[in-house]
Amino acid sequence: MFARKISHIPFGLGKRWSSSQPIVAVLFQAIDPPVINGVRKPRKPGGYQDSGADIAYTLQNKSIEVVTPKTAPSASNHEGWCFPDSEEGIYSAVKQGATHLWANTILFTSHPLQTAPSLDSYASTLRVVGQPPSLVENFDDKMYLNDQLRARGGFTLPQSWTVKADNLDVLESITTFPVVGKPVRGRGSHGVRVCHSLRELKDHVTSLLDESPLVMIEEFLAGEEATITVMPPSPERPDYWSLPPVTRFNHADGIAPYNGAVAVTANSRVITNDEMKDPAYGEVMRQCEGVARLIMATAPIRIDVRRFRPESEFALFDINMKPNITGPGRSGREDQASLTAMGAAAIGWDYPTLLQKILYSASTLEAFRKYQSPF
Repeated sequence: MFARKISHIPFGLGKRWSSSQPIVAVLFQAIDPPVINGVRKPRKPGGYQDSGADIAYTLQNKSIEVVTPKTAPSASNHEGWCFPDSEEGIYSAVKQGATHLWANTILFTSHPLQTAPSLDSYASTLRVVGQPPSLVENFDDKMYLNDQLRARGGFTLPQSWTVKADNLDVLESITTFPVVGKPVRGRGSHGVRVCHSLRELKDHVTSLLDESPLVMIEEFLAGEEATITVMPPSPERPDYWSLPPVTRFNHADGIAPYNGAVAVTANSRVITNDEMKDPAYGEVMRQCEGVARLIMATAPIRIDVRRFRPESEFALFDINMKPNITGPGRSGREDQASLTAMGAAAIGWDYPTLLQKILYSASTLEAFRKYQSPF
């Protein structure tokens, strides 16, 4: 019901899963991303060690061998489960026997996974869960990716504007409110705000320009919000396909709150089979799969969508190269299912099964390094 067959098969699929049992090391964000086109993506406090610990702990309990930098890390603490994503940290994981690196971090073309000489001799056999670094660097720029999708057609997107410090006059051309102001390279709901007047918009853009030279403005989508995870090809399913949509509610000032402040299980639910009769869901799922296919994603991507108004079609408004992948299992994490995990649960996959399925889609480091943008 929810999957669609696509004839395109991305690079590296023939070199994916091997028959040997994986030995997994999870990486966390220990190095700052560079400034790209004048913009630096905000770093998450803790560097995703919370979700990294969820992944490592859960895989270990699934009888998958996991190597960790600390011997017998505590399930109640996120530290000690993941290796830093520096060259030294990654090489340490490989020397401990890791055959699969789960890149639970922010990647870019100068990242050690792409450039570290110490990994060269392992590139043809070492496997990575995540997106190729150059893919992430290109498509974390929300305006760039949206412009490419518009140019190709077939994707429904909100009207948008780009603002720099030297072209604030663009704001005067916006006459219909509310609109949404947000960073071009963002993380979660950081810096995202609904503005109801030109004065409010100017104040918000000015504050965003203090941390980034480029700001994105979009028309406000007033209807239902949902999120769709697109799964990558794997030996089981060699085409892109969508998990069931998860609808969002209880917004704060028109924006879904950051999951670190409000657990998504408190303001989200999977849509029902009866609701799926609305053709707008099937159409937006097809478009989301088309995005993943176009950019040749090698790991799950999560696309946030919203109706222009109640009962209208959906528009794609935020394409996430690295969806949150937290999940229950460790002590005190019972309510930490991610939006992706919620969608997976709707097709009968518990959190451990979801992680195992994602692991099956790992590509070789060599394929990652050879990735070329379609644009």
